[in-house]
Amino acid sequence: MPVASGGNGAPVKDGQVSVTAQRVAAHRLTFDRIPALYGDPAADEALARDVAAAAGVAPGAMRDYLRARTRFFDAVVTGALGRGYPQVVIGGAGYDGRALRYAKPGVRWFEADHPATQRDKRSRLDRLGIDSAHIRFVAADFTADPVADLLLSAGLDPHLPSLFLLEGVAVYLDRAVLQALLQHLRQIAADGSTLAISLSVTTGTADQDARRAAFLEAVAAVGEPARSVLEAAGAGPFLEATGWRPAGPPELPGRAVRAGFLLARPAAPATANATPTEPTPAG
Repeated sequence: MPVASGGNGAPVKDGQVSVTAQRVAAHRLTFDRIPALYGDPAADEALARDVAAAAGVAPGAMRDYLRARTRFFDAVVTGALGRGYPQVVIGGAGYDGRALRYAKPGVRWFEADHPATQRDKRSRLDRLGIDSAHIRFVAADFTADPVADLLLSAGLDPHLPSLFLLEGVAVYLDRAVLQALLQHLRQIAADGSTLAISLSVTTGTADQDARRAAFLEAVAAVGEPARSVLEAAGAGPFLEATGWRPAGPPELPGRAVRAGFLLARPAAPATANATPTEPTPAG
């Protein structure tokens, strides 16, 4: 049976908020976020508090990782908006509040996520009295649905540059599903578009790989197992095989690559990946 995605992609059963979603929300409430001259940070924080409920936070490797990941994606978003990007797509959005925090006049936001999670998020926004009229919600099961077609139907303009965000999503998708999703996004990515993605990667560094193994064990223990882990050296070729050209230094520091935080641009020609691999239906 297909599963819904929780905060930034963790799979959950219908009608439930994932444990990792609660923990991510709770941690983010303690982080200093990159400020902007637009948007509604208070709305983002209200949603996070509602999701976090009684979830606690504690110092440690996971908190440090989430702080670095949040900072990376905040910087990508504010940088892209500062350069005039007109469209932002958040894949597996879960309870991410950047469409609230960084809402900018004239920018269209699209959130593509499993219908169950999306219904719960929209219900929370309505209950909290948070205006989400500027967000185009796209209900999509990544294991089966034509994501590109759904985004186009929601109003995405394939002739304009888009920023695509996949934060905390890839690790919870089977490799074939992730490959198909990236190919679908490539289909609708105009020249000048950017993909920002976090991958779970092994580096060969004992300390870092030990922390990653502890994380994978922890999420599996709460019923949210990782499904895609790549070797760091294989992350770039994997993106290239789906039609994306990974960025490198100096645009992307080595520490970001080692953490699995990557940027990529549409590879030419666009027709190279015109027929996405079909996702493998969930059992």
